[in-house]
Amino acid sequence: MRVIVGITGASGIILAQRLLEELKAIGVETHLIMSPGAVKVAGCEECLDIDSIKGLASFVHEDSDMGSNLASSSFIIDAMIVVPCSMKSLSSIATGHSGTLIARAADNVLKMGWKLIVVPRDTPLSLPAIENMRKVKLAGGLILPPNLAYYNKPKTIGDATDFIVGKMLDLLSLKNSLYARWDGK
Repeated sequence: MRVIVGITGASGIILAQRLLEELKAIGVETHLIMSPGAVKVAGCEECLDIDSIKGLASFVHEDSDMGSNLASSSFIIDAMIVVPCSMKSLSSIATGHSGTLIARAADNVLKMGWKLIVVPRDTPLSLPAIENMRKVKLAGGLILPPNLAYYNKPKTIGDATDFIVGKMLDLLSLKNSLYARWDGK
């Protein structure tokens, strides 16, 4: 399996780091793109080291590198996850504005009918943000807001993070035991 992971400038980069850890552990080929905003936010979030995040990926691409193989729809992938997805990046993806490698790769994924998972990280949501999510969904993307579940009784940020990452892996059809599944009790 080959997956692009786009990290944009929204809080919650720990979600991307944890996803990359899990994908690496099961042998998934990952192509990481970090926006300049993501690098800035990671510096503000506790315990996040850019080099260690990059070290989890199979390949690392610059968001400004429009000559990257990821800029072409001839580069075959299985899925792309933008996590966390800033509202600016969401808007670019929704409108097909391919000014960055993340937006260009997402545009390719949508036009090729491959799986695009967007994890928008903002609250509360404005009407334009909701409309942009709608546009991405109508274009074939999947929207996975990082909403917490409480039935699994998370005790730590790690528990909450694993729930969201487990949902991402579910959407990739990758078996995982990162969170307790609902059993009706």
